[in-house]
Amino acid sequence: MIAGIIIAVIVGVIVVWLIAAYNGFVRANNNCEEAFATMDVYMKKRYDLIPNLVETVKGYAAHESGTLQKVVEARNMAQSASTVEERAQAENILSGTLKSLFAISEAYPDLKANQNFMDLQSQLQRIEDEIANSRKYYNAVVKIFNNKCQMFPSNIIANVFHYTRKPMFEVENEEERRNVRVDFNA
Repeated sequence: MIAGIIIAVIVGVIVVWLIAAYNGFVRANNNCEEAFATMDVYMKKRYDLIPNLVETVKGYAAHESGTLQKVVEARNMAQSASTVEERAQAENILSGTLKSLFAISEAYPDLKANQNFMDLQSQLQRIEDEIANSRKYYNAVVKIFNNKCQMFPSNIIANVFHYTRKPMFEVENEEERRNVRVDFNA
């Protein structure tokens, strides 16, 4: 009789743990999806802003059409990416082309003085900050999810219910990872 009660308690504890562990994965997965959706909203704002920025620059720097075309192509590639990995890679490319677009503005004083361009540049900077913050949040919730997928005993539940590691948004360009060298003597 006592052995039956002990076995029932052990089975009950295991069942409660399984339910709690599964619900923890559901919650963590939903947090990852919500974080990506939030980041996606900010990236969409940036995609919508880029054509206006390109058109403004085009009026001042018509012979820079190659750079402008690269920005548009990078934007379209990022918008059409279907997986998180593709999106991360396309976003890194887009960020690089936007830097080259702003480098063009340095060569055109009239463009830098244009209020519309300055407003667009300011909006884009705010959106870039929002994207950076949403990437931090996304990476934080993905880290929690990935830890659950890899740590014992929750990795058992992950394997049973086919939860796998999710990719993080990372800087892929090695050039961007290097420390910036500031030299005031040059």
